[in-house]
Amino acid sequence: MTDDHHLVAVIGAGPAGLYGARFLANHGVRVVLINRDIKPGGLAEYGIYHTKHRMKEGLRKQFRQILEETGIRYMGNVTVSEETGLTLDDLRELGFQAILVTVGAQGTKWLGLPGEDLTGVYHAKDLVYHYNRLPPFSTQDFLIGKRVALIGVGNVMLDIAHWTIRELGVDDVVAVARRGPAEVKFSKKEMENVARNLDVKDLDEEIARVAPVMQTVGQDVQAAKDFILSALPKAKEPVSDTRFRFEFLASPSRILGDDQGRVCGLEVEDTTLIPKNGDTKAKRLGTSRVLDVDTVIFCIGDRVDEKFGLPVKWNEFVKNPQPRYAVDDLSYEAYDPEEEHAIEGVFVAGWSREASSGLVGVARKDGENGARAILRYLEAKPPVKNEQAIMESLDEIVALTGKPVVNKQAVKRLEQAEREHAERLGVGFYKHKSNQEMLQAIGLELEE
Repeated sequence: MTDDHHLVAVIGAGPAGLYGARFLANHGVRVVLINRDIKPGGLAEYGIYHTKHRMKEGLRKQFRQILEETGIRYMGNVTVSEETGLTLDDLRELGFQAILVTVGAQGTKWLGLPGEDLTGVYHAKDLVYHYNRLPPFSTQDFLIGKRVALIGVGNVMLDIAHWTIRELGVDDVVAVARRGPAEVKFSKKEMENVARNLDVKDLDEEIARVAPVMQTVGQDVQAAKDFILSALPKAKEPVSDTRFRFEFLASPSRILGDDQGRVCGLEVEDTTLIPKNGDTKAKRLGTSRVLDVDTVIFCIGDRVDEKFGLPVKWNEFVKNPQPRYAVDDLSYEAYDPEEEHAIEGVFVAGWSREASSGLVGVARKDGENGARAILRYLEAKPPVKNEQAIMESLDEIVALTGKPVVNKQAVKRLEQAEREHAERLGVGFYKHKSNQEMLQAIGLELEE
């Protein structure tokens, strides 16, 4: 790297961070891309369903091209947090002129129900990371029973339904929704993975049960039913006898446990629908019933990490309500609500800006828009004159953590090692399941 360039740190190497970094580099900015994981890709690598190899490989190809940019330095296996050796304040004090935070929504959202600490209660994100082999989730044990309740009716729910139905072959999967069938959030395409396991007779009965409530708020009962069943014509052939069904107008209120601390039931409170601002809202009715399940999985979205070092509100990092560098009328500037001012030079994008929002294309656009905001911010800043000294100081701080840093060349070696491993096993793709295995494969040692 040479002097006389603006210098920006991008934290997080998911789609928002990668595309944002490339946008900055293409405009003459020197970028240090800092990633908690060893591999780049974020949720594109560890969130998309693990058998979608063609989609993932297409994205990996784009990410490889981004890392080839000469203006981008990659530092994998490096965590930025108030609890680690490298913090946001460290980066600012070192002399980085701006920081683009794209760490995603690393936290998990819970409902705070009694019984959430029982064995058999999980968050969908942890399971998605598990079957996608993201350390340390890849090596954790998740005890999935035979009767599974999934809280939520979006595409994440269907990913977990896909896994429990087609790969684990459990007996029963029930998707629990506070509202009705007209307000499911999943796509027809994702439903095709499990539609052949759907108990159609039960769906008919369930929709008939909730139809009067739907009609009171003007919802089309038949259209809602037709959408759910529209996945059947192109649905995959079943590979298990799992029964898949829905439980609508049911708000989870308590998770029941046995004397060994394991889930033995899910108590739900009946709800009704009331109009609100052109939409509907679920209202509790005070009557409850218990679903016979032994596993409860929350598929209700995510939240940012409160230990990262930025103020958090409503599961997201706080943005400047009166942005100075708005893009498409959106604020990308981190904000301190207690001090009532923007946090100088710190910007957020992707799921760090709006948790659980959109797919890869949305994250890409948001990362690039965050980069646009930074370019406007840098217009009044002179280039750095001591870039080499900043890099050396950064390396010294990171070295104190005792964790080996993974650079671009190491990522290439890891990809090559996994390709060779796949060839030896005669499989299409292979992924190491632990950081230790990955670091050994690329010739680095993990310090104890």
